[in-house]
Amino acid sequence: MSDTLLDALRRAVGQAHVLTGEDCAPFLTDWRKVVTGRALAVVRPGTTGQVRDVVRACLEHGAPIVPQGGNTGQVAGATPDRSGRAVVLQLGRMNRIRSIDTDNDTLVAEAGCVLQAVQQAALAAGRFFPLSLGAEGSCLIGGNLATNAGGTQVLRYGNARELALGLEVVTADGEIWNGLRGLRKDNTGYDLRDLYIGSEGTLGIITAATLKLFALPAAQRTAFAASASIERAVALLARARSVLGAELTAFELMSAQAIGLVPRHFPDQRLPLDPAAWFVLLETSDAESELRARERFDALLSAALEAGEIDDAAIAESVAQSTAFWRLRESITLAVAAEGRCAKHDISIPVSAMARFVTTTDALLQERFPGVRSATFGHLGDGNLHYNILQPANQEESVFSCVQQDLSRLVHDRVRDHGGSISAEQGIGGLRTADLQRYEDPVKLALMRRIKQALDPRGLMNPGKVLAPP
Repeated sequence: MSDTLLDALRRAVGQAHVLTGEDCAPFLTDWRKVVTGRALAVVRPGTTGQVRDVVRACLEHGAPIVPQGGNTGQVAGATPDRSGRAVVLQLGRMNRIRSIDTDNDTLVAEAGCVLQAVQQAALAAGRFFPLSLGAEGSCLIGGNLATNAGGTQVLRYGNARELALGLEVVTADGEIWNGLRGLRKDNTGYDLRDLYIGSEGTLGIITAATLKLFALPAAQRTAFAASASIERAVALLARARSVLGAELTAFELMSAQAIGLVPRHFPDQRLPLDPAAWFVLLETSDAESELRARERFDALLSAALEAGEIDDAAIAESVAQSTAFWRLRESITLAVAAEGRCAKHDISIPVSAMARFVTTTDALLQERFPGVRSATFGHLGDGNLHYNILQPANQEESVFSCVQQDLSRLVHDRVRDHGGSISAEQGIGGLRTADLQRYEDPVKLALMRRIKQALDPRGLMNPGKVLAPP
C-alpha cells in the first residue's frame, strides 16, 4: 500500500516534493519539542489543485492527513502520531499573494504565506493588516486561520476569524470550496468560513483566504509602564479604554518574573524601567495626527500616574524604541523556553476576575507545589493570560514532570471556577484534548463530534487533534 500511495503522491506534486525517511525529520517534532511523531511522507504541494489530488490519494489509501504550516504552534496540532501512517501536508510552497483590492480593502493570500509577508504586502499597498504575533516571521497564514490566532492587537481588531472575509478550502472528501468572495455581508446560509477557521485542520484544509485590510494609522504611540498590582493595571485599562476608545490597539501585562527572564537569557535587551511587580505595554493608533496622538497619550499617562495606577512610564520617542519595547515582550516566550521545564497554560478569564484569579492561584500553587515559579504575561485587554509555571530552581526536570499534570489540573480547575476558558488563542491540538473533554460542555462536545462525523466521516483529517478519540 505504501509504495502505491507514494507513487500517487509523487504524481500529484512531483517527486522532489515528496519527502521520506530522514528528510521528514524537520517536520515531525512540534515547536516546543514535546511531541515527535512519524510519517509515511511529507508532501509539499504548490497549488490548490495539488492539495486536492493529495487528499484524494490519501482517501483512496486510507492514509491520515496532517496539515502543517510554519509549525510554530504551542499544542502539537501539526505533529503526526507515532504510527508512521500519516501524510504530513506541508503548505509552505503555496505562498503567493493572489490579489490586493484597495477599493474593497481586501487581500487574497495563499495558506503558505508567512504572516510577515502578508503584513508587508498590505503596507506596500498603503494598507495595514493587523494580525501580529511573536512568530510572525515564520508562522503561515493558513495556520493562523486554522487555529484562530490571536496576538497583540485583538483588543482593537479581533482574532484571525474577525480578519477573514472568505476562504478557499479543500474538503475532507477532496473537493474544492471556493468561498473567497470579499463580501462583508453575505447571509446565504450557514457560515462555513467560521466553521473551518479554528478547526485546526480536522475538517478540511484552508488553502487561501480573503483578508481584511485597514487604513494606515496617522500616528502610533507606545509606552512601557510599571504598576504595583494587577488591580491597578486593570484600572489603567479601564481609563485607557475611556480616553482612547477604539484607538487603543494593544494592552499587554507582564509580571516581573516573566519579563525578568528576558535579560537573563538575552543580555542585549534591557528593561527601560526600574524593577516593579508588574509591567504594562500599551499602544495607541491615531487616525488624525501625530500631535493629537501625543497629547491624548501623554494626558492618559499623566492621569494614571496621578491616580496611582502606574508608578513610572517610558514613552517610545522613535520607531526603534517602540520596536525595542515590543521585542522585550515578544522575547518572553523564548526566554521561558530557555529557562527549563514549564507547565504552559493559555487561558482566558473575565478581566474583572483577573487579579483574584492570579493572586489566589499563585498562592495555591505554592501551597501544593512549593518552589514553583510563575512567569505570567499576556493580553490583559482581551482577558488572555499565558499563565506559565516553571519548575523550582535546581529541581530535576523529571521530578517536575511527575507533578505537571496535577499542577495543570489545579490551574484549569481554577479557570473553570472563574468562568474562564482553558484555551484562549493557541487551540487544543494534540496536547489539550483530555482537558477539553474534562472542562467543556458535554452538549457542545457532542455537537462538535457530529460536525466532525458529517464533514470527515472517515476520520482522516488530522486525527487525534481537538477531539479525543470516542
